[in-house]
Amino acid sequence: MQLNKENLNPISGLSEKLALERLKKYGYNEIPSQKKRNIFLIFFSVVKEPMLLLLIGSGLIYLFLGETSDALMLLTFVFVVITITFYQERKTERTLEALRDLSSPRALVIRDGTQKRIAGRQVVMDDIIILREGDRVPADALVLSCSNLLVDESLLTGESMAVRKSEYNGKDSARKPGGDDLPFVYSGTLIVQGWGIAKVNSIGIQTEMGKIGRALSNICPEDTLLQKEIRKIVRNFSIIGLSLCILVTVIYGLSRSDWVNGILSGLTLSMAMLPEEFPVVLVIFLTLGAWRISKSKVLTRRAPAIETLGAATVLCTDKTGTLTLNAMHLTSLCVNGTYYDIESKKPDILPETVHDLIEYGILASQKDPFDPIEKEVKRLGEFYLSGSEHIHNNWKIVKEYPLSRELFALSHVWASPDKQNYIIAAKGAPEAIADLCHFNPDQQSELSRCIEDMAARGLRILGVARAVFKKKELPDLQHDFVFNFVGLLGFIDPVRPAVPGSIQEAYEAGMRVVMITGDYPGTAINIAKEIGLKNPEVYITGQELERMSQVELSKKISTVNLFARVVPEQKLFIVNALKANREIVAMTGDGVNDAPALKAAHIGIAMGERGTDVAREASALVLLNDDFSSIVQAVKIGRRIFENLKKAIAYIFAIHVPIAGMSFLPILFNLPLVLLPAHIAFLELIIDPACSTVFEACPEEKNIMKKPPRDLRESLFDRKSFTFSLLQGFGILTVVLSAYILALYLNKGELIARTLSFATLVFANLMLIITNLSWSKNISGIVRTRNKALWLVVLTAIGALLLVIYVPQLRGLFHFSTLSFFDISIAFISGIASLLWFEGFKLIKRKAKASF
Repeated sequence: MQLNKENLNPISGLSEKLALERLKKYGYNEIPSQKKRNIFLIFFSVVKEPMLLLLIGSGLIYLFLGETSDALMLLTFVFVVITITFYQERKTERTLEALRDLSSPRALVIRDGTQKRIAGRQVVMDDIIILREGDRVPADALVLSCSNLLVDESLLTGESMAVRKSEYNGKDSARKPGGDDLPFVYSGTLIVQGWGIAKVNSIGIQTEMGKIGRALSNICPEDTLLQKEIRKIVRNFSIIGLSLCILVTVIYGLSRSDWVNGILSGLTLSMAMLPEEFPVVLVIFLTLGAWRISKSKVLTRRAPAIETLGAATVLCTDKTGTLTLNAMHLTSLCVNGTYYDIESKKPDILPETVHDLIEYGILASQKDPFDPIEKEVKRLGEFYLSGSEHIHNNWKIVKEYPLSRELFALSHVWASPDKQNYIIAAKGAPEAIADLCHFNPDQQSELSRCIEDMAARGLRILGVARAVFKKKELPDLQHDFVFNFVGLLGFIDPVRPAVPGSIQEAYEAGMRVVMITGDYPGTAINIAKEIGLKNPEVYITGQELERMSQVELSKKISTVNLFARVVPEQKLFIVNALKANREIVAMTGDGVNDAPALKAAHIGIAMGERGTDVAREASALVLLNDDFSSIVQAVKIGRRIFENLKKAIAYIFAIHVPIAGMSFLPILFNLPLVLLPAHIAFLELIIDPACSTVFEACPEEKNIMKKPPRDLRESLFDRKSFTFSLLQGFGILTVVLSAYILALYLNKGELIARTLSFATLVFANLMLIITNLSWSKNISGIVRTRNKALWLVVLTAIGALLLVIYVPQLRGLFHFSTLSFFDISIAFISGIASLLWFEGFKLIKRKAKASF
């Protein structure tokens, strides 16, 4: 690859216009998974559904009997169902496509001279990408510059040892993964240390990952608990339906000597019994639920998280950027034990005593900083010291000593103008800076006093040190420099405005909030009080955690909501202690070291803005805006999804009771048939959109965040739901069967009796939908809620019912008769009356609650 000055500019990168052109030309940076299904593939996948197979089978039998009109009508229903399913599937695919854009590994690129985070699939050829510890490399690229860059390429090579990368020197070298000091990085590999800037040279299928990664698309995810439960319900219903189908066919054939119609009756009963809506509803609810949660800036990476959200009992959260704005303001300086409050002074005056502190704070930061703290230090320096000898825009950085697990401090080595010495600037945790400066006990005591004073004001504190080193070979460790302490920088990170209200909402919902931070106890307590955290004065530090056993922590953690000076590795210890107390834990994290805790928690929540790809991969949810309030909103939506899913499942079970009963009982008592395959198909056109659209769009109950978290072992279709659904179904069956028998008793005739009972069943079905939208509100309260899908289904169903009764051609196909206004009114009133008892139950329940 030939590079020239024009395309080797890591400062400006590509323009947005050029990037868009290359995206159109070369396509997205992704490995094609499965081919998109065309309309024919969708048709065949839909036709394989049992309900449609039964409809097609019934249509073929009618065609065999010479009933061409009945056969055509059933096949028309097949076409309508396919159309509806195709629409729902396309909607689901578009939702998944949008979610895939969000969940794509992120990339930090330079476009038009500014750093910008984009989805990894939007990276294009020749993009300049910035690689940092914990990131996944988004595409194959050439390393232009780097510092201590180590990459885990085990995904491609199988070798567990990370390899060292070097800068490109203009000469071609081996491009295969593996081996140290090569200037190439590869898509999918992990940055384990250091940073680098690279130029993309391969994307998508052309990358090393693309050449071998096709097999990844064949990995099948494990079914969730809900999917297993739904499968069990469908299996049981299918077994019962098949048994009754055979029984009805035999009874009809033997009692009426008509085996063909016996088979048709058996098929009708099978369609009535088959709950084919269950798996469809689950897929739609989880997919659209993930989309709804993403509207609250939370990305769902794993479906079980939606099931678990409503059961969360503890929310463990970081402080910086999650509870606060992560917009650091430098408000206090400390030099030689003297404090300087910047906000209390005039904006154009900065005492000479603190100039060195600002100067070395800037030198210990990146020239073009991305970190908000470094940005603030640079902003303050340019504001106060611009044009002075303390600003060194022409200095060149020689080496960087990064933060490490052993030392929370970094150092930058600069070439000084005198060309005799190196100037070293260090910044980091005050303890680490004190360690670099080899403080004696008296100095350490004075530093601790200053730290406590600043932390008590809620400040985040950084120490700054400087050193001079005569030019020779630079040492391997920062400790080999002779540092002098310069001072302390105190930053304030304002609390997000919505957080106190969200904390209160979480408490009302029966959830604990635990704050885990690396800051000092004073800072943590100050923030905890501001956001309304319970028991803010009771805390445990990271040092105390080290001395505790798991059993001891499990005992103490039931009353402790604040952890200070905690390192990421200790989060796992906290998660396990909470789990030992049978808590359902949601844990936030952003770094590589947070991954074990995120994976161990019931709900791992990675930070979307500042989090690493490793943290995202270990998590179930990704907080796109790093805002704690979004977590609480996600919990609310998760509860809503589960509640609405329960309502939909209860409705499906309830409506199948009268449909099955009206298919079976007339045969059992040797009465004329009521429901034919066409009638079942008609009812399915109401049931399908009702359970998959109306219930999904149902707003949450007002008290949904006033209830305690649900038991994770709670069944989707528990005994209470089963009992009420059964009672609702039998109530409708009793009314519809009574209308049918009464019409026959009054010698109205078979056609009128069938039409009257069917109309009653349709109205009762609509009433069942409305009343089940809320098990606490009455009908008037339900109809006032915003649910456009409900009224679309109701009006369409009533319109279709009137058409099949009063349009002669359709009436003949359905084997109906016309109904008088009195008859249709009786059907309407009977349908509504079939569920009035349930409305009475709601009223009694509300009065009982009000009396307490």
